[in-house]
Amino acid sequence: MTELERYVAPTTLAAAIDCLKDGEVTILAGGTDLTPQTRAGRMRIKRTLMNIRRIPELKGIALDGGAIRIGALTTITEIMDSALIAKHLPVLVETCRHFASDQIRNAGTLGGNLCNASPAGDTAIPLLVLGASVELASKPEDKIYRRSIPLSEFFVGPGQTRRSLCELLTAVTVPLPAPGHVARFHKFGTRVGLDISTVSIGIGGTLKDGALAAARVAFGAVAATPLRAAQTEAALEGQRLDAAAIARIAAVARDEVHPIDDVRATAWYRKELIHNMTKRMLENVAQA
Repeated sequence: MTELERYVAPTTLAAAIDCLKDGEVTILAGGTDLTPQTRAGRMRIKRTLMNIRRIPELKGIALDGGAIRIGALTTITEIMDSALIAKHLPVLVETCRHFASDQIRNAGTLGGNLCNASPAGDTAIPLLVLGASVELASKPEDKIYRRSIPLSEFFVGPGQTRRSLCELLTAVTVPLPAPGHVARFHKFGTRVGLDISTVSIGIGGTLKDGALAAARVAFGAVAATPLRAAQTEAALEGQRLDAAAIARIAAVARDEVHPIDDVRATAWYRKELIHNMTKRMLENVAQA
């Protein structure tokens, strides 16, 4: 049963952060996660419901020095339609094409998808591969204070992040990839677009002479959080992607993950998917 007492819709970042100081605030952005979770009884609306959709500081995609800054309220559709994202971060566009339905992409926001902190969250995987960070804003005194956290350190458990109750996620920053950077994303589910991922994989790095440098690998739906795969990255780093190397790296990926059984798949099946999908993706990268 809800205990909602008031609804607010601030138009400035400062006003929104001031509202968070109450401590009993539920944040509403696109509502594509909040609404079904509330109706299913998995989430309770707190004393204040704050709609942040009217805050212009949380919108937009722009170059910011050597990085691309994506506002927290940027929708999945806006990412797909961005020429800047398509030019520099094509793997993020590729991921968004497999994100739910048109209706959800039109409303769902990048910030909301990350703060939902689902182990199977789609956008987290390419952003981990791209070395993204999240920007959090608070107002401990009279000025807005901002801090940046690498996305790889942001998630702490299912539905849990390092964002404190008095902070608002304002943006995601992604460093511009180096020349020659390639990245791939693959998601497996019964219906790839609309289903929650059974597993998802992101692989990236700078390709030169058939090998990846600065290799990054990320897995979704195989642990309590989306995660970087350190052992697989180490096995991949600098290796020429011939058949023997790809087979060896795929085996490392399978052995690195420790998923659970649930309604979507058994742990064994997830490990086999990680092995087979990693192998196919590396074969694809080798042909880039």
